[in-house]
Amino acid sequence: MTTIDEARYADLLKEKHPRVIRTEAENARALREIEVFMARGDGLRPEEAELMDMLTILVERFEEDRYALTSASPAEILRELMSAREMTQAELSRLFPSKGIASEVLAEKRAISKAQARKLGAVFHVSPALFLEL
Repeated sequence: MTTIDEARYADLLKEKHPRVIRTEAENARALREIEVFMARGDGLRPEEAELMDMLTILVERFEEDRYALTSASPAEILRELMSAREMTQAELSRLFPSKGIASEVLAEKRAISKAQARKLGAVFHVSPALFLEL
């Protein structure tokens, strides 16, 4: 563990004025500060590394509060994965016993079976559990 020079750290805090992030502008400012520190790599003084860690915690807290993920249904997850791969419904339907079943799954009129979840997990390289209702 590296020793922090308290006087240097106090000067750095006076210069940068870190505080709880409440707005997008404050978040953007903190992210810019973190990027500057990161660009310097291993050349940071211990006081700068400490400030960068604090800013990172503040950004994470703000973003967790602001951009909290809501739970998604298996069909929503499937649609997102399809979109990321630019996969069409016709291409997806090849993974199901019929086009109708694929359509019903996407419309959330039918649940994804365990066998279909395993196949989707293999195709998208994710856990099959993402496609099962819990």
